Amino acid sequence: MSRSESAVVRLVAFLVAAWSASLLAADVQGPIRPQVEAFITEMAGKHAMGRAELRALLQQARLQRDILRAMSTQSTARPWRQYRPLYVNPQRVAGGTKFWAAHAALLARAEREFGVPAELIVATIGVETVYGSYMGTHRVLDALTTLAFDFPRRAEFFRGELEQFLLMTREESLDPLAPLGSYAGAMGIPQFMPTSFRKWAVDGDGDGVRDLWKDWADVFASVGNYLKVHGWEPGAPIMVPADATGADLAGVEFGRIGLAETVGSLRARGVKFDTPLPDATPATLVALAVGFGTEYRVGFANFHAITRYNRSHMYASAVNDLAQAIGVAVAASRAAPPEASPETVAPASS
Repeated sequence: MSRSESAVVRLVAFLVAAWSASLLAADVQGPIRPQVEAFITEMAGKHAMGRAELRALLQQARLQRDILRAMSTQSTARPWRQYRPLYVNPQRVAGGTKFWAAHAALLARAEREFGVPAELIVATIGVETVYGSYMGTHRVLDALTTLAFDFPRRAEFFRGELEQFLLMTREESLDPLAPLGSYAGAMGIPQFMPTSFRKWAVDGDGDGVRDLWKDWADVFASVGNYLKVHGWEPGAPIMVPADATGADLAGVEFGRIGLAETVGSLRARGVKFDTPLPDATPATLVALAVGFGTEYRVGFANFHAITRYNRSHMYASAVNDLAQAIGVAVAASRAAPPEASPETVAPASS
């Protein structure tokens, strides 16, 4: 090859490399953008993080366009008649029953410590990640940077979560590029956002690490702690069925997260339900679409605690129903006589 031919080959190789780099840069959160530089400056000032290290890290964060599409095209929530079977079905109940049996000791310990029933912890994990079998495939760093810098509608919220994620990885000695989670940045078996992880994740087995991906003791303790700090009342009911036929429902804000009513105010409206709780007990009226009508329930403080995990009345109702179904199944399995082994079966008489 002549010198001139060699020069042409090198030029072509350079142009191909530059073109490839430009394509890659289109899917990388480049720190040259003003909003990224502003974030780096803020993190360096508030948390003494090195600018060079942050730039190097954020240059490795990939823009996930599928996340932007998912966030921008979220469909209207399914009605209860379609939503409930997704989470409360024979397969999910059977899976929860086996899961509880496999982790009975750790679940019992978490229940004693936090006052949250084992079946409720199991149901929460069952709804969130099918008992840890699906925790999401997106790098958390990619998800949070995509939403922090390229999703204006909720950019402020996700910049805050990105900040908490970087602090979390520093505190927990985690590689920021390693954790995987949902397209919104929720992490691990219980799907904690970074803020929730830093505030409420618990080292359940005392090994000095809060591992929500593999350590079941940490997972159960963290779910129990989350519900406890958000108002869980041990031994109290979650919700009860109600009859609102002929009731005065004017002004009731269905779907609002909170306990805007009381047992007494709902009864004064004509809503009928059974509970020994006093009239002053905070409550909410839950309306769930079934068939061509509406199923009504009354939720109490423990129902509200579940909605703090996920701000949806249908979510909390599904967790409640799955927990009840798993509890019934486990109780039945414990009450059933053990199957006799072949060695203990008496031979049939001839």
